[in-house]
Amino acid sequence: MRELELKYGCNPNQKPSRIYMEEGELPIEVLSGKPGYINFLDAFNGWQLVRELKNATGLPAATSFKHVSPAGAAVGLPLSDIEKKIYWVDDMDMEFTPLANAYARARGADRMSSFGDFIALSDVCDEATAMIIKREVSDGVIAPGYEPKALEILKSKKKGNYNIIQIDENYVPENIEKKQVFGITFEQGRNELKIDDEFFGNIVTENKEITDQAKIDLAISMITLKYTQSNSVCYVKDGQAIGIGAGQQSRIHCTRLAGQKADNWFLRQSPKVLGLQFVDSIRRPDRDNAIDLYIGEDYMDVLAEGAWQNIFKVKPEVFTREEKRQWLDQMENVTLGSDAFFPFGDNIERAHKSGVKYVAQPGGSIRDDNVIETCNKYGMVMSFTGIRLFHH
Repeated sequence: MRELELKYGCNPNQKPSRIYMEEGELPIEVLSGKPGYINFLDAFNGWQLVRELKNATGLPAATSFKHVSPAGAAVGLPLSDIEKKIYWVDDMDMEFTPLANAYARARGADRMSSFGDFIALSDVCDEATAMIIKREVSDGVIAPGYEPKALEILKSKKKGNYNIIQIDENYVPENIEKKQVFGITFEQGRNELKIDDEFFGNIVTENKEITDQAKIDLAISMITLKYTQSNSVCYVKDGQAIGIGAGQQSRIHCTRLAGQKADNWFLRQSPKVLGLQFVDSIRRPDRDNAIDLYIGEDYMDVLAEGAWQNIFKVKPEVFTREEKRQWLDQMENVTLGSDAFFPFGDNIERAHKSGVKYVAQPGGSIRDDNVIETCNKYGMVMSFTGIRLFHH
C-alpha cells in the first residue's frame, strides 16, 4: 500500500487528504478504525519517541500524545501503590507488565492533558496494557504488534471503530525530510541525534554527581523534548515525564507551565487528595477534573454548597496554599530538560520550587554565568549539551 486516503486534514474543510510514500510502501497497517490526519501525526511522532526511549534505556516505553506533542512519556519501571491509586489502576486485579506500567505512567502523569490521547508503544502490545487502554478515553494506538488477546480487547473499543495501527519496527525513513507551507517546500536533514550517557558529559556546575536514575531521567527529558512542539521544557522523575510545557513563546512560561503540571502530579499523592471520597456514580473524567480544581486556585468550583454534593460523599476541607507548599517542599531529585538555552536564572528559581536537582540544556546564552550561579545556589547539577532540540 503506497497511499491511504484520509477522511479530511487537520479540519473537516481541508480536503482531499491522504498519507503516501513517494517511493516504496507505507510501513503501517491499519488493523481497526480509520485514523485521521492528526492521528497519524501523533502516531508517527509518538512511535519515534518510544523507539528512542527504548533504545536509550533498554526499557519498554509508552507515550500519550495530544495535538502533536506528548502529554506524558514513561519507561516500564514498577508502579508504587500510591502511583497505582492516582493513575486509577489500583482496582485492576492483574499482573502489571513493564509495558503496562509504562503506559499507566505515561497516561496518568497528566490525566487532564491525556484525555482523548493517541498512544504509542515501543513493544508488542500485551493483554495487560490493552486492559488499561480499554478503560481510558483514547483515539487510538500504534505499536509494532499486538498479542491476539490484546487485539481482541482493543477492537472492542468504540464499537469496533478504535484506531489500531501496526508499524514495521524495521522501517528506516529517508535522511531528508520535506513539508510544505503556503505552497512552498521545506527540506532538512532528519534529526537523528543519539541521546545517551555521553550526551550529558559537560557538567558546568560545582555539583557534578549524577545518579544512574538521574541519567535515565535526563535521557527521557531530552528525548521527549525532541518530539515536543517548541519552545518546550520537561520535568521528569523516576522514569516518567511529570510535567511537559509545550509550544510557549517564552522560556519562563514553558518552565512555569511544566512546573505546575509537575506540582499537580505530586499534590495528587498528598493525603488530602488520596483521602477524597467521591460519590459512587462519578465518571473518571469528572473525577480527574474535580481533583484538578480542588488542588488549584478555583477550588470553590467543587467545594461550594450545591456543587460538592454532586462530587463528594463528604465535603473536603480546603487544601490551603500553605499546606500545598509544605507538601511540595518534600518533592526532590526531579530532572529538568530544556530544548534551548535558559536565558535567565528565573527558570532555575522556578524549577527549584518543584524539587529539581538535575538540569540539562544546550547552554550558549550570554547569561550562562547567571544560570550556573543560580544552580550552584541550590546545589543542582547542570549539564550543557551544546545541542538545541527544536521541533516544529
